[in-house]
Amino acid sequence: MIKATGIEKNFGGLHAVKGVDITVNDGEVLCIIGPSGSGKSTFLRCLNMLEKPDSGTVEVDGEKVTDDNIQAMRTKMAMVFQNFNLFNHLSVMENITTAPIHVKKESKDKAEEKAKKLLKLVGLEDKAGTYPRNLSGGQKQRVAIARALAMDPEIILFDEPTSALDPEMVGEVLDVMKKLADEGMTMLVVTHEMGFAREVADNVIFMAEGQVVESGSARQIFENPCHERTKSFLNKVL
Repeated sequence: MIKATGIEKNFGGLHAVKGVDITVNDGEVLCIIGPSGSGKSTFLRCLNMLEKPDSGTVEVDGEKVTDDNIQAMRTKMAMVFQNFNLFNHLSVMENITTAPIHVKKESKDKAEEKAKKLLKLVGLEDKAGTYPRNLSGGQKQRVAIARALAMDPEIILFDEPTSALDPEMVGEVLDVMKKLADEGMTMLVVTHEMGFAREVADNVIFMAEGQVVESGSARQIFENPCHERTKSFLNKVL
């Protein structure tokens, strides 16, 4: 479904991502864990070219992502951001339907019908006319997930989707993500939620200092990590 090879990214003198490779199959949940500043979010943003890699390639469905096809690829590869990135001047319904109407050229009626179903999925069917300023952080993130799903993506990239939330709101967002995983959505999740990664991920990558230190099944990484750096990190966070 998605394959990245030799991804490198520099910011001036900072070598943020150092030759990272991944392969994610259809229906797989891959969690990327590691300390802050390890290049996880930068790598994720390189996959949909929000950050253009200095070298390396990204393929989606066997097709290389280029400047010429990036807009089409982004319709296949939705992203949910740490800080929601909702349009504050638009209602919840308008936030969800804007891209399907203007990018996918769906009719307003079709887009709104789909949005209602997605709001029900994320438990916010009564918030269609509400504006983001009147929502809690957890509600905003669930709207952001509904907005991502409205584009009928094949893959969703989650960039630390719970890190800006109060602790009591984390569960409601993770519950929606678990539901998507159960339904077979292909997901790449940069997260500090180790319980979620352990329970939901098929595979886990541990990154530190811009590199993949260790990768494997969730069970292997959490129960029998091989690398001392992985062991040290997990001992501190579990």
